Amino acid sequence: MKLSQKLSAEYFCSGDLIYIANFYQAAQSEQLCQALEVELVWRQETIRLFGKSVLIPRVQAWYGDKDAHYQYSGLSLTPLPWTATLMQIKTDVEQQISTTFNSVLANLYRNGQDSMGWHSDNEKQLGEQPIIASVSLGQERKFSIKHKSSGEKIDLILQSGSLLIMHGNLQQDWQHSIPKTKKIIDKRINLTFRTITGISP
Repeated sequence: MKLSQKLSAEYFCSGDLIYIANFYQAAQSEQLCQALEVELVWRQETIRLFGKSVLIPRVQAWYGDKDAHYQYSGLSLTPLPWTATLMQIKTDVEQQISTTFNSVLANLYRNGQDSMGWHSDNEKQLGEQPIIASVSLGQERKFSIKHKSSGEKIDLILQSGSLLIMHGNLQQDWQHSIPKTKKIIDKRINLTFRTITGISP
């Protein structure tokens, strides 16, 4: 897959990546961001990384249907019940892409030092070709993807109110990350809607 280089467009679709810049307008994006910051139960989790226990460099929350248990990096997440704001966003996303989701991982990046390392969302619970819909609210941040074989790297600025859809072979062929920045920046909330296809023990 060769991803598009036209990353400044409001909307583009290239293979396994779709980006919609203005899924929500500015005023609604700010309203949703403020509501989620207060409404969700945020935790800084500890994961296993290269055999060591480390705190993740952000805070997060896991919500969804009661059976949507999720495991990654030695972390086991039990879903909290959907909130009204999450259900509103979930419905908007599902109507946009004609797909249903049973869970969402919310990440709160408090400043530029909060980040997400290189990874693929390729856990067996998500299926072979998962559809993951990512909503960004608040501070814009750089989203980087890197091809696992060729090393090709592409950066995209995720604007507040944007919707990014990852599907097809993207998780098999590429890794993605939210890198740190030395700039003094405000908070960002990211919601990645997923479908858990199996139940964790």
